[in-house]
Amino acid sequence: MPMKLAISAGALFLLLGTIAPAYAQREQQEKEQGKPQQGQQERQQPQREQAKPAQQQHQQAANKPAQRPQQAYGGAYHGGVQPNGPTYGGVHHSGVPQHQGQVRSGFVQSRAGSWNNDHRSWSQRGGYNGYRVPEDRFRLYFGSNHFFRISRLPMIFVGGYPRFQYDGYWVTFMDPWPEDWAPTWYETDDVYLDYTGDGYYLYDRMHPGIGIAVTVAF
Repeated sequence: MPMKLAISAGALFLLLGTIAPAYAQREQQEKEQGKPQQGQQERQQPQREQAKPAQQQHQQAANKPAQRPQQAYGGAYHGGVQPNGPTYGGVHHSGVPQHQGQVRSGFVQSRAGSWNNDHRSWSQRGGYNGYRVPEDRFRLYFGSNHFFRISRLPMIFVGGYPRFQYDGYWVTFMDPWPEDWAPTWYETDDVYLDYTGDGYYLYDRMHPGIGIAVTVAF
């Protein structure tokens, strides 16, 4: 009986000695197999982090308002004046003056000393040889039915005379304005542009029949 117990104990010890190394070897293999997976996860993590800035940039770009296309009415005109700039007191940002007091000063300087002696019609000037507005455009924006106020438009002063922008065109005074008009007529009076016989003129509805010769150009 003791002999059988000794043999059984020895067999059990031998069996345990065989199982333990096998189990340790299997556990080591599982650890080694798990390492590449862990490395793969570490490689994937930077890729995800790198994808975040691109997603954020795309989202920020989507949230930005779309830029409006800028209208170009023939491009720059006289000294880099652009048609889409802001105005200050009715004066274009590229021109001088830049505020309401200087606008009034500019109009005062362009006032006639004697309208009858200072103004000339286009016939007296030899006829109008400048740009002609196409007929379909003219019917839409020119003539006595299409009036406006000069002070609300982009404006500069050239050679002492006003030049303002209307319907994408630059309109330039060729004559001073009558001395008996109110000093602020360009702010308070409705005016319109028309082609009457020999050229373009600006008319004030408060003073019918009196036309100031003007040029129209891009």
